[in-house]
Amino acid sequence: MTLHSATPTFIDTLRAGLTDASFREAEPRYLEEPRGRWQGQGVVLAPDDVEGVAHVVRACAETGVPVVPYGGGTGLVGGQIAPDGPVPVILSLERMRAVRGIWPEENVMVVEAGAILQDIHDAAEAAGRLFPLSIAAKGSARLGGLLGTNAGGVNVLRYGNARDLCLGLEAVLPDGRIWHGLKRLRKDNTGYDLRNLLIGSEGTLGVITAAALKLYPRPSGEGTALMVVEGPRAALDLLALARDHLGEGVSAFEIMHRQGLEFLAETLPDIRQPFDEMPEWFVLIDVGLARGLDPAAALETLFAEAFEAGLVSDGTIAQSEAQRHAFWEVREQIPEANRRIGSVSSHDISLPMSEIPAFIARGAGVIAGIGDFRINCFGHLGDGNLHYNVFPVSGRARADHVGERDAIKRAVHDLVHEMGGSVSAEHGIGRLKVGDLERYGDPVKLAAMRSIKAALDPQGIMNPGAVLAG
Repeated sequence: MTLHSATPTFIDTLRAGLTDASFREAEPRYLEEPRGRWQGQGVVLAPDDVEGVAHVVRACAETGVPVVPYGGGTGLVGGQIAPDGPVPVILSLERMRAVRGIWPEENVMVVEAGAILQDIHDAAEAAGRLFPLSIAAKGSARLGGLLGTNAGGVNVLRYGNARDLCLGLEAVLPDGRIWHGLKRLRKDNTGYDLRNLLIGSEGTLGVITAAALKLYPRPSGEGTALMVVEGPRAALDLLALARDHLGEGVSAFEIMHRQGLEFLAETLPDIRQPFDEMPEWFVLIDVGLARGLDPAAALETLFAEAFEAGLVSDGTIAQSEAQRHAFWEVREQIPEANRRIGSVSSHDISLPMSEIPAFIARGAGVIAGIGDFRINCFGHLGDGNLHYNVFPVSGRARADHVGERDAIKRAVHDLVHEMGGSVSAEHGIGRLKVGDLERYGDPVKLAAMRSIKAALDPQGIMNPGAVLAG
């Protein structure tokens, strides 16, 4: 079916099923994405409830108007931006933010898709529980987008991705029907799993409007340490040792490079540097333990054994909640420092964990073969996810290397693919990586994806241009 633009006449036809508050100005925040790669277009609608969402999607299906679901706008691959083609309806879930229910005894809460992640954290905490999904943009990212991209974050090692934290969904399908799948069940083997099909589909198969989320008991004690390691191989050995000691008590295990500290010193000098002398490589370890266990003592024991084994040479263990926050601020502000420096090419990749040291070594050689650049490699070592970003040398700018961006991206992604990894670990495909999915994706999987898309969205109105090539 040929798609058509959302005209003023079309928008007027929707007024009978929506409140006046549902009609929004197309402010810049709806039409831009964090890295400035695209400028979008669209008419913004923000319905009150799932019936309003269904009303909009049904009308779009009947007239062939494209729909771009919109969460917090924090996505980094352009999935929330429609830069060309017919003018779409930008369907914002921002007014659907309610916590519909919390069942602490079940470790479950039901939340609407427009809820901000930090607000979900606060609601869970008020009930004495933990919702463990955590990313740097937790103050603005919304649940629908987090599920739509199967977001990861810093706690995947212990709790899993967004997919692993969801029990059920409510969603509007591309024809406007509402799927009432908000079950709070841990076991439900009643046919195909539509929940896991919609999670990670980036708005191309429907609009998630609410979710039943898994909660967890809050750890009785939490601790954080920074430890200096010789390199990525030693970091992996330290992770194995930590899990031998603490099991599932290890919540996060982040690796960082000296380059990240240098960028912080250059762009965010108010952030306290954790070491008197910047190490080449170091890790952040976060643990959450049950009642009766002392996190600081456990980390001290871990450090002593790791030091004896030659895995670590220095370290510091947080002695207060303020110091824990300071350690985490170093990790969480590295992406902002990167943004201020301006990368030539950024890569959200994952690899089999044992391949990471070899990839980092080989990657440096590959980049050096293209030109003189700085590399800031950091990320979630505990789940194999690296943020491998390439920057100009000091004194030069990103604009000086526009002609080399594609070569860098291709070289990095080719190496990742060769080593059995993924070119999209946690950010999704969006529009940025459609070509990468075509290049590296298994052809049988791609054919199945196209069949699913054609079956659920035969008119192609849902987020056209995202994930799958036209």
